[in-house]
Amino acid sequence: MKKIILVTAGVLLMATACTKTTERNADQTTTTETTTYSATMPAVDTAATQAAKNDAIDAANTAGDKARELGHDAAAAGRDAAHATGTAMETAGQKIQEKTETRHD
Repeated sequence: MKKIILVTAGVLLMATACTKTTERNADQTTTTETTTYSATMPAVDTAATQAAKNDAIDAANTAGDKARELGHDAAAAGRDAAHATGTAMETAGQKIQEKTETRHD
């Protein structure tokens, strides 16, 4: 957004720079007087620009770290769920075996 504002301001300032030409006619002589008006461009605040860039980089790094952390948490939850499922199946299998045990006499 700052870039757009700076570019727009630059274009407007350049558009205001102009040349004024005045011709005077005195005693059959032509005198041309040229006056050039120019606008000074404001200096780009590099400290603020760098600070904004650093903030954007920090935000991106923070988002990446959070996403990585969430991925690790999801993987851990998946492992826990798989372990719980395996334990439940093992327990169910043992109970089934206990109820269906046959005697061999």
